[in-house]
Amino acid sequence: MESKHATLRDAILYFANYQNCHDFMVALRWSDGKVKCPVCKSEKVCYLAKNRVWKCYATHPKPRFTLKTGTIFEDSPIPLEKWLPAVWSLLNAKNGISSWELHRALGVTQKTAWFMLHRIRLAMQAKSFNKLGGPDGGEVEVDETFIGGKARNMHTRERREKIGGSGTAGKEIVFGMVERGGTVRAIHTNGRGKPELQRHIREHVEAGSAIFSDELDSYTGLSPEFKHEVINHAVEYVNGNVHTNTMENFWSLLKWSLHGTYVSVEPFHLFRYLDEQAFRYNNRNLDDVNRFVYAMRHVVGRRLTYAELTGKLEDINHG
Repeated sequence: MESKHATLRDAILYFANYQNCHDFMVALRWSDGKVKCPVCKSEKVCYLAKNRVWKCYATHPKPRFTLKTGTIFEDSPIPLEKWLPAVWSLLNAKNGISSWELHRALGVTQKTAWFMLHRIRLAMQAKSFNKLGGPDGGEVEVDETFIGGKARNMHTRERREKIGGSGTAGKEIVFGMVERGGTVRAIHTNGRGKPELQRHIREHVEAGSAIFSDELDSYTGLSPEFKHEVINHAVEYVNGNVHTNTMENFWSLLKWSLHGTYVSVEPFHLFRYLDEQAFRYNNRNLDDVNRFVYAMRHVVGRRLTYAELTGKLEDINHG
């Protein structure tokens, strides 16, 4: 799977062969070619080809393991022949892929497809300690947006229940920061007050960076820690180098996927969809193959159970 011009069809045909799935996952997990037990790291293992499992000869409770063990695929009855094309589909679809689309494509239930997509989104979560911008002139745009159902698509009774007062009532707030020419961070926040937004800015943006924002009062006081410039959207959207158009473009991509592909997203899961869109944006310069390989390197050491996904684990812990 080396062609830079490989398509989803190519991925489906390639991974339809289990040996290709096996070779790909082995190379991904054990780059030196020496398979190690994920529990004790011992190399004293043997492969039972008929059952597609390895057996570790060290003494511990879980001597058998598979290619899925210790990954987002663990304990899933879905074979890798379906999992890998599913990963490819979500990573490389500009507007995402719905659980209904995946359910029809793979021949699994819609509920299973929904769970699969959320597991894949876990691998798309970025864990970076690097801050945006920098004291040497890094430029960062900050902005906030509202996410929620469109009133015109709601039943009259639902519209009355969910929307009252201003058009932003009942909607979720997402705060974004993007380094021009670089990466974006999108965060589901509880509000857009000054303490909340400036806490995120100081956590994610290097002191000394140039920050561009709109005229929201919550951004006042960022100077002199940052080089802060404001664009008044009531008057203009661009004034020389001062604008938030890069962040606005990201919001457009995000809302296109949320409203066009996913239609309805629960606030509890919103951060997962933000991670998905941010991953695509931040890896926009990679071709489909390299974007796939990059994401697959993050499937190991991450796991999401159905109880965690649905919040039932929290209910059990508090029960």
